[in-house]
Amino acid sequence: MRSWLKELRRSLSYTQDQVADKSGISRAYYTQIELNNRTPSPKVAMEIGKVLEFDWTRFYEE
Repeated sequence: MRSWLKELRRSLSYTQDQVADKSGISRAYYTQIELNNRTPSPKVAMEIGKVLEFDWTRFYEE
């Protein structure tokens, strides 16, 4: 699980649906990313980074 991602999302009071919508992806796909079952493409990582205000390269540091 990417607990840092979940904590960041919650600190901004966003639901998974909201982050997914703002990022242009499905909620199911976002959930898989948050659970660390899937790694987002750079394009999707950038969109999530914009929404949650973090450096998108963090996805690739794990």
